[in-house]
Amino acid sequence: MTRPTRELTDFLHELSLAGLPPSVTQAAQWALLDTLGCTLFGAPEPWSRIMAEEVLAEEAKGRSTIVGHPRPVPAPAAALCNGTAAHGFELDDHLDEAIVHPGAIVVSAALAAAEAIDATGERLLLGIISGYEVLNRVGLAMGVGPAQRGYHKTAVAGPLGAAVAAAVVMKLPPDQVFTALCLACATASGTKAFATGAGGGMEKRMHAGRAAEAGVRMAQLASRGFTAPPTALDGRFGLLEVVSGTVAQTALLSSGLGARWAIEHVYVKTYPCCAWIQAAVQQLVAMRGPRALRLEEIGRVRIGVSAYAKAQNGAVAPVDTFGAQFSIPYCCALALMSDPADPAMYDPDVIDEADRRELARRIEIFVDPEMEAAYPRHYGARVELELANEVRHAGSVLDPHGMPADPCTPDELLQKFEHLAGRSKSEAQIAAIVESIENAARLDNVHTLTSMFRG
Repeated sequence: MTRPTRELTDFLHELSLAGLPPSVTQAAQWALLDTLGCTLFGAPEPWSRIMAEEVLAEEAKGRSTIVGHPRPVPAPAAALCNGTAAHGFELDDHLDEAIVHPGAIVVSAALAAAEAIDATGERLLLGIISGYEVLNRVGLAMGVGPAQRGYHKTAVAGPLGAAVAAAVVMKLPPDQVFTALCLACATASGTKAFATGAGGGMEKRMHAGRAAEAGVRMAQLASRGFTAPPTALDGRFGLLEVVSGTVAQTALLSSGLGARWAIEHVYVKTYPCCAWIQAAVQQLVAMRGPRALRLEEIGRVRIGVSAYAKAQNGAVAPVDTFGAQFSIPYCCALALMSDPADPAMYDPDVIDEADRRELARRIEIFVDPEMEAAYPRHYGARVELELANEVRHAGSVLDPHGMPADPCTPDELLQKFEHLAGRSKSEAQIAAIVESIENAARLDNVHTLTSMFRG
């Protein structure tokens, strides 16, 4: 009997764009665009610069691009740097029920692997589609337990999605696609120490980069004949058993293959903060109206969320950028008193603003039964706002804008990319990138696209 892992990799090995619904290919193009926008925006940040400096200090030569840098590097190194940049400002996409960030990992790995072998745009898109599918299915098979115990599922499942994405791009034979995934199980790692409220530092930014790097390396090793235990994911002492125990659902790795594509059901973020905070921020912005409020105008604020969000995102006084992006009190205070969509509002120099700090201390977070029952299929929040003039607002949102139930429009996706890319690219350059991605399936060589990202 074929194991679920092998069923999954064999299925993905046989994919062709001609055999897929056009909507799946279009979703892959949007995922590529959104992730590259996040990468362009994140590339100048300190954590991205440090990572690139570390890689470029080595003499190794390659053919893959670090966004914003002229010198090509080996594919794993490019995946490391670009994955770090893409995941670097909490703007990259998400698969809700699986609780993983796919794009920063999968797109970074697929692009780097594609450049290394002069792959076509079609192979790139197939790799992206395959990587998203693996990350989603592995995340679902793990369940919510690992995240609640402190594993960062994006980093744990990430190398597996990256490995299959790279292997599919490289057109490896079925045995080697399977082996690449099994090898990647040995590189799965990452905890949520960044979410304790003591300061997240730069570590989480690196999780996606390390996962992308590992996946590319495992695919390259598999292509050379390096082998792995075939039960590395779904067998005794396999990754699922180790991180999820008896509640792991290995059948989800292969059930219903082809009936539903993960890449068509991604959550595209609209605010640069944790996914569990966005529903509350969205409602508060709507409740306050077009004008930012002053502290003396705000009375009582109550935010109802899942128990997981309350435990992970309840820090009142964040000490750094990451902490601010993961703090419900800070982000909700920002939503009422400033612009939560502005990345500058999470800078270390501004998060200590006195009035926002005071409001954050006053915000009450509670576990709402409806939101608790809906998690992780929905990332909702219940909001109660009472103003000083006794005007009251109340409401709830199960799915913030950008979730599959309330997706961003194509115009909104394009506007997000233009905004993020505008940090380093001109209007003409942005238009050229968009056109290239729109024609990605017909690119003879991905370097046509990636050459636009070299600094």
